[in-house]
Amino acid sequence: MGSIYKRGEVFWIKYYRYGKPYRESSKSDKITVAERLLKRREGEISKGEIPGIVFDRVRFDELAEDFITDYRINGKDSLSKAERSVKYLKKFFEGMKATEITTDKIKNYVDQRMNKGLSNASINRELAALKRIFHLAAQCTPPRVNLIPYIPMLKESNVRKGFFERHEHLAIKEALPSYLKAVASLAYDAGWRKEEILSRTIDKLDMNEGAIRLDPGETKNGKGRTYYMTDEVREDIEAALVNRNPACPYLFQRDGEQIRDFRGAWESACIEAGLYKVVKDEQGNGTKVPTKLFHDYRRTAVRDMVRSGTPERVAMEISGHLTRSVFDRYNIVSDQDLREAAMKKQAYHEKQSKVIIPFKRAQNE
Repeated sequence: MGSIYKRGEVFWIKYYRYGKPYRESSKSDKITVAERLLKRREGEISKGEIPGIVFDRVRFDELAEDFITDYRINGKDSLSKAERSVKYLKKFFEGMKATEITTDKIKNYVDQRMNKGLSNASINRELAALKRIFHLAAQCTPPRVNLIPYIPMLKESNVRKGFFERHEHLAIKEALPSYLKAVASLAYDAGWRKEEILSRTIDKLDMNEGAIRLDPGETKNGKGRTYYMTDEVREDIEAALVNRNPACPYLFQRDGEQIRDFRGAWESACIEAGLYKVVKDEQGNGTKVPTKLFHDYRRTAVRDMVRSGTPERVAMEISGHLTRSVFDRYNIVSDQDLREAAMKKQAYHEKQSKVIIPFKRAQNE
């Protein structure tokens, strides 16, 4: 049986679980509050549950670290994305008890991120990480949380719209630092994912054949791929090899180290190339936000391969799309495509008119 006692003006409770004593403050000078708390704790213990005080001691920082550890020990390719999501989540939830993270607080976090100009898709990736953090905590033995908060996801379009026109690619490549130019060229032409490009080691490059390999197991779908370089990609890779440090096995380097993240350099290059929009805050202060994502290169490569007459099956093999449904989401029709279609239709109509008019004249005669 539990008991109630007083420390100063505040009532405390004491209870046992498997012979282990627990002491907890009611945070109130009213004994009725302490009685209700004691009754709740005794009810939890009678049901075989862990007392709520155990969960009250768990903070978000601990759960976030467990989340990153899970990614690391399982060798997940998206570790860098997970670390980035946790970085932003910590700015809001750091130091907060897990039990304090409610749906209302999560909505406040979403509102804050939206005010910074983030897309719904970007915010959803961070919310997905938060969901995973809580689910991992609930699966622990013993569990580290007794309740997973409802985390509402934002509506986002399944149709991906971003892509580069040729002049935009050249403008942003010109603005990028030298160690990223070959990365951009390869993404623009092959449509490979950023992680697939940055993880290339020098042994996967064959300059004689003009090829770069992705071995089975190194890709998202598990299938290997070989890309044969265009002149632009070859020239940029040759330039990258000039200053390469042989002590580092990776093809793309920065100061002799593997390039892992270049978000800052990318945003600066977009702004320098004029590929940005201005987002204003509540005080009317404007911030330049890039309008291009590195992932837009993937969509661009698929579209340009189809435009140039490459068979779709071959384009899927180069880009690494396993299913037709996903490939179709990347095979985007742009405004330029629509303009060209309109011009072709107009030319067709004009051609038809030239045929019809002589035909009418012949009838009248």
